[in-house]
Amino acid sequence: MDCNLVMAFDSTQQALRAEMLLEYADIENDMFPTPKQITAGCALCLQFPDHALEQVQHIVVQEQVEIRGIFRQQGETYIAIESYE
Repeated sequence: MDCNLVMAFDSTQQALRAEMLLEYADIENDMFPTPKQITAGCALCLQFPDHALEQVQHIVVQEQVEIRGIFRQQGETYIAIESYE
């Protein structure tokens, strides 16, 4: 993957749904435990390449996926580039 972004969720159901939608759209992704630096209601998050950001945003809106936000890792912290809190 290129530089990666992380999408966090408030529910496991939405995380699994997003994973399926990204796979269906042929967007490389990886599910892993949500980093402690990201406050979210779900213990799972999705990592995807930053070049797919626009396509991922379109899927989130079109399919009404409920997410906490999209974050970029910067050193030991995560910076929200899009927040839905």
